[in-house]
Amino acid sequence: MSATRYRRFLKLCEEWPRDESKKGRDLGTFLRQRVASAFREGENTQLSDPEKCDQMYESLARINSNVYRERFPRVKDTSFTGVTVEECKLLLSGSMQQMQMDEEKKGLWKTLMERFSSKSPEDGPEKVPEK
Repeated sequence: MSATRYRRFLKLCEEWPRDESKKGRDLGTFLRQRVASAFREGENTQLSDPEKCDQMYESLARINSNVYRERFPRVKDTSFTGVTVEECKLLLSGSMQQMQMDEEKKGLWKTLMERFSSKSPEDGPEKVPEK
């Protein structure tokens, strides 16, 4: 019976999409890791709670097959903030988060100087013409 559960989870992992823009935070990758740790011995794994395993599989399968998306359709593809799906994906992508981390590493003084100066700090100090 454990072999059947294992094969069902493997099939679910194959169907579950991966989002390459979310390195280390992707639900598909996390699911694959959890299945690998739960079924260390593959088909020979002895489960302590088979009912809970079946319940978890059924829940994940419903999410993967968009049962709730079809049951509760959205009127608009925006959130309460008005951000579209594409903008949300961009904000949550790994590259955008890397940019935010780089911004935090700059420091407060440099960030303020960049925001309030008319020239960028890379251009060097402004020279005052001599009289």
